[in-house]
Amino acid sequence: MSNQPFSKNDCLSHYKWGDDCYGWNYIDTDALSVKQELMPPDTAEQLHYHEKATQVFFILKGRAKFTIDGIESELKPEQGIEIKPGQQHFISNKERNDLEFILYSYPSTKNDRINL
Repeated sequence: MSNQPFSKNDCLSHYKWGDDCYGWNYIDTDALSVKQELMPPDTAEQLHYHEKATQVFFILKGRAKFTIDGIESELKPEQGIEIKPGQQHFISNKERNDLEFILYSYPSTKNDRINL
C-alpha cells in the first residue's frame, strides 16, 4: 500500500454531478469512499437514501443546508454531520459562495443510492 498524499490535483478521479457540481475521489474501496465535493451557489442534490452506507459530511467552506428525514439544519465550516443508512436526505447550497465539503461513506455508496 502506498502512503502518497492526495489532493484535487492528484486524485483517483474528478467528476461532475448535478447542476455544475464537482467532486474529487480520494479513496474508493468497497469498504470506504472519501471524496471532496464543491457545490456552486443555488444548487441542491435530489432527495435520496442509502440502504447500507453511513455518510459523514464535513464542511470546509461555505454553509450547507441539510434536510434529513424532513428536518433542516445548517452547517458552517469546521462542522460535520453523520447520516445513517435509511435516512432520507439531501444537501443544498442556498448561499452566494461555493460550498466545499469532505464526504466519507462507509461502506461505499456504489450501487447503494435510492432516489426519491
